[in-house]
Amino acid sequence: MGTVRTAVLPVAGLGTRFLPVTKAVPKEMLPLGDRPCIEYVVAEAVSAGIERIVFVSSRGKDALVDYFDRSPALEAHLEANNKGELLAEVRRIARMAEVVTVRQGEALGLGHAVLTAAPAVGDEPFAVLLGDDVVDSAVPAIGQLIAARAETGAEAVVALMEVPHEHTRRYGVCAGAWESPSRMRVRAMVEKPEPEVAPSDFAIVGRYVLPSRIFSILRSTPRGRGGEVQLTDAIAVLAAEGVVLGQVFDGQRFDTGDVLGLLRASLHFSRKRPELREGVDAILAEFQAGTLGR
Repeated sequence: MGTVRTAVLPVAGLGTRFLPVTKAVPKEMLPLGDRPCIEYVVAEAVSAGIERIVFVSSRGKDALVDYFDRSPALEAHLEANNKGELLAEVRRIARMAEVVTVRQGEALGLGHAVLTAAPAVGDEPFAVLLGDDVVDSAVPAIGQLIAARAETGAEAVVALMEVPHEHTRRYGVCAGAWESPSRMRVRAMVEKPEPEVAPSDFAIVGRYVLPSRIFSILRSTPRGRGGEVQLTDAIAVLAAEGVVLGQVFDGQRFDTGDVLGLLRASLHFSRKRPELREGVDAILAEFQAGTLGR
């Protein structure tokens, strides 16, 4: 079946929900505490055994790529000032994985972004991780999908999450037969169905493991909703063949795609750090008491 060594991270979006800050700062670099969202996603991939990260980028995203690159001047400054812990940290980030960048010339949808990565991925299976979805889990979420692929022989695996029935219109929703309490053989996918016609309450969230032949399917996939090439339309072709597995992952997912979601995730991950937890709890207590800022 081939080893999953490469992860594609589409990061070409404009981040309009975070304007005006995203006029100058890539939305993927907005912080959860003192670390950008994108670091959590890359760390998840690396922890699952991914060796190479392919950023599908666009103009104005240089800061994102620079974050994972060496900075000799900064390293020299930290070393000269005996800041060994900070030096080790910036070097750790630069060594996390091999990083490749490809440009998406036009914003024509997630399917088009994945297709843009084809030359960098080559003829091997690969993972796709969406930067807005940050997952806190004991076992990396994408690693759970990779394991499900190895155990079942499925060509493609998508991450599933049960959502409130009234929220199905926000997601791509799967239909199929359950092979176990956490695994569905996906037969069809419906993009953002109204609750009364949704085939289930299990939605795809931003993690996928795909075969390289998805690229040829994407090349012949017509533009769908919004005039864009939809990744779910291409995966639906595989689902009709019975080779797509839906894996309900074990973990807590945070949608950092809007201001409140980012704030919620930032509080969660900051409280997980022992050196920050007490301070964060004190701030929250002040807020609840109505004394914050006095």
